[in-house]
Amino acid sequence: MASLLFFLLLAISTTEAQQGESNVNLGSFLTPTTNSSWLSRSGLYAFGFYQQANGYAVGVFLAGISEKTVVWTANRDNPPVLADATLNFTTDGRLILQSAQGKETNIASPSDSATSASMLDSGNFVIYNSNKEIIWQSFDNPTNTLLQGQRLRAGNELVSSVSESDQSAGIFRLEMQTDGRLVQYPVRTPNTAEYSYWASGTGGQDTIYLMRIDADGIFRLYSHNLDKNGNFSVIWSSSYDKCDPKGLCGLNGFCTINDQDADCLCLPGFTSVNQEIVFGHIKGFLIVGNVGTGMDVSPRSFTYSDLEKMTNGFKEELGRGSSGTVYKGTIWNGQKIVAVKRLKKVLREGEKEFQTEMKVIGRTHHKNLVRLLGYCHDGENKLLVYEYMSNGSLADILFKPEKQLCWNERVEIARSIAKGILYLHEELTIKADVYSFGIVLLELICYRKSVDWDLPEEEAILEEWAYYCFEACELSKLVSDKDVDKKQLERMVKVGLWCVLDEPSLRPSIKKVLLMLEGTVDIPIPPSPTSLLSTI
Repeated sequence: MASLLFFLLLAISTTEAQQGESNVNLGSFLTPTTNSSWLSRSGLYAFGFYQQANGYAVGVFLAGISEKTVVWTANRDNPPVLADATLNFTTDGRLILQSAQGKETNIASPSDSATSASMLDSGNFVIYNSNKEIIWQSFDNPTNTLLQGQRLRAGNELVSSVSESDQSAGIFRLEMQTDGRLVQYPVRTPNTAEYSYWASGTGGQDTIYLMRIDADGIFRLYSHNLDKNGNFSVIWSSSYDKCDPKGLCGLNGFCTINDQDADCLCLPGFTSVNQEIVFGHIKGFLIVGNVGTGMDVSPRSFTYSDLEKMTNGFKEELGRGSSGTVYKGTIWNGQKIVAVKRLKKVLREGEKEFQTEMKVIGRTHHKNLVRLLGYCHDGENKLLVYEYMSNGSLADILFKPEKQLCWNERVEIARSIAKGILYLHEELTIKADVYSFGIVLLELICYRKSVDWDLPEEEAILEEWAYYCFEACELSKLVSDKDVDKKQLERMVKVGLWCVLDEPSLRPSIKKVLLMLEGTVDIPIPPSPTSLLSTI
């Protein structure tokens, strides 16, 4: 899909678009209320003043359709100007915004002396020198939108607006990385995997296209048919879950989906600093009411009696494992469904570790990790309260025939799990088990349980069967999918086999695992999972 996006934007020639231009001469000027913009030759795009809040901003916008859409803004974080401001293309070649009091603000900084300017039909506002060479263009300085023919160069980024009516910089960004991938992050975060929430792969007009990182943190591709009235249509989106963008609800808030829209709620005991609602979520930070300081967002302590009521007497069992049983429950007067895990008896010497782990894990916040909301430490009763995953567990999807994932979905799940474990390793120094990840990875590849005695004896233990098929160059026996990428399959099997080695010191770090999965490092031939110890 990423290749399609850039085909739409870059494969369209801009030669014809640049022929449709209107000249702006030195000495020209604009005002917000009269002669407010310079149009492209077709009248589709305009450069000039547009209304924002109780004033005006300067930018490029679609003027030739009924839905006036801003695609670029100059000095977007400056406050709106009043109606008495003037935009001057001065006789000495400067493009400046002047207030009635004489204050000047540069709109563009050309690399040479300017002699003319033009609003192109491509949506690009350009400034020329005397040789008719472009010395500055809005396409080189994108804000939140890409138009067809426009490029986002490596190291540059789009930043969302605050809202559809406020083009100031918002809280999400999309960067073109040096490896050719588009990656989305919250603003003011490092370009590292744990902070990203989406990444792309590598890779005569009746319809116009634009790409934009919207105020809700989602990156979308829009189209509009010029022969028809109506609004822009979304033809692709980086996410269809409006709660995906990190930081959407601010500190001490959580996001829920309400009729396909994001709805931000405060944690119990917290109240909103700013009740203004923008795109269905609370804008601003949250402060605590009567439960302590707003900086402490560690999990809440529940009594055993609380959890009995929340689960209706531990009535509905969701699943069970070696460490305990999970039940369905609700908190906050039934507003939020949770999963309550009742642990088996914890040894006395593990009491301190239990408390420490609750505080550490409770501070985790990663899209690939289930959030710990609370716990119970009531005598011998040890329980954990987690987010409820409405789509079920990975086991539900892998081992139930009515739910089938395609190969690409399984590959993405494997990468997401690795990113979650990497976050635990690097941010919290928790040593999650690489061996367990290897088992899950092989289960994802082969779409089966790690041990299945209903299969022939040589296939029953998955890690042994996987190594046999790898050594015999018969990896196709591991998968039933016809659309599997063979090189990708070999890479994932090799990673899985390294992770399940009996000798822990030989297993790769989870960071190395992620690099191997993404194909950025070479993977040596793995030894047999058990051969090293069997020779001792």
